[in-house]
Amino acid sequence: MARPWVVTGSSSGIGRVTAKELYKAGARVIMACIEESSAAERVAEGIRKEVEASHPELKVGALVVKKLDLSSLESIRKFADDLNESEEKINILINNAGILTRERRVTKDGFELTYVTNYLGHFYLTCLLLPKMLGSTPARIVNVASIAHTSGRMHWDDLTLEKNFSMFGAYAQSKLAVVLITRELASRLEGTGVKTYSLHPGILPTTNISNQIKESSRSWRYVLNFLSIFMIPLSKTQEQGAATTLFCALDASVAEESGFYYKDCAREEVALQARSERDAKKLWDESLKMVGLHDFHIKKDHKING
Repeated sequence: MARPWVVTGSSSGIGRVTAKELYKAGARVIMACIEESSAAERVAEGIRKEVEASHPELKVGALVVKKLDLSSLESIRKFADDLNESEEKINILINNAGILTRERRVTKDGFELTYVTNYLGHFYLTCLLLPKMLGSTPARIVNVASIAHTSGRMHWDDLTLEKNFSMFGAYAQSKLAVVLITRELASRLEGTGVKTYSLHPGILPTTNISNQIKESSRSWRYVLNFLSIFMIPLSKTQEQGAATTLFCALDASVAEESGFYYKDCAREEVALQARSERDAKKLWDESLKMVGLHDFHIKKDHKING
C-alpha cells in the first residue's frame, strides 16, 4: 500500500486541487474534510471522474476521505488516533485548511474560530502525527500561510481576541502564527529527516475565504471592490494557487531546506515580526499549553530512512 499524504481542507479550493494533483501523480491521499462523509465522498468521486475523463492513461493513486474538524480538539484527536493506528507511515502532511470570519466566534474548547482553524488546530494535529512522521522519514510538513502574515501581530495577552477582534486582524495573526511555528518546528526537528515549509498561495478570487470577504460589511465591500481593480492582474486560478504547495511537498530542490517561506515556487523573505526566535519559542510554549500537551517532546532518536 502506498504511503499516505494527508491534505486538510481538501474538499474545495486549492485543497481540492492539491488532492487531485497528488492523486494524478499516484499518491494515496487522505482527504481530511470538515463535511459529513457523504458530501466529502461526492467531492472525491468528482475528482476521480474528472481525472478519468481528462487523463484516462494515468495510473492514479487513491483518495481516502476522513472527517476532520480543525476547530474541535476532540475531532483532531480522533482523526490523529485513526491515522496513527491504521497507517504504517505518514510522509507528507499538508496543513491547507483555512477560514476567515466576519464576526468573532468561539469554539466549544474556548478558542477564537479563525485562530484555531487556521493555526492552533493544525499545530495540534502536527504534534499528534509527529511520532509517526519521525518514523517515516524523509517527511515534509507543508503549512499554507499567507502574505497577510506581514500585517499580523501576536496578541500575547489576548490570543483569542476577546478585546481586539477584527476580521482581517484575526486572519493575519493566525497566518503569522503559521509562519512562526514553521520556523520553530524546523529548529526542533533539525537532523530528524522531517522538513517544514510555509507558503503564500497567491490571491485567489474563487475560494471560501474570498467569498467571505465579498460577503463582509458594506464599507469593506466598497474598499475591496476598489482594490480588486488593481488585484485582478495579480490573481491566480486555483491550479496556480496550489502550485507552491505542490512545489514544497514534492520538489527535490527543496528536499534539504526547512523552515523557510515560499511564494510562486521560490523562497521569499518573511516579515520582520515573523523572524523573532523569541516569539517563535513563546508561541510553541503557549500553543502546547492551549491544546493540553504539557509533556510533549520531540524525540530525535528515530533512524532516518532513505
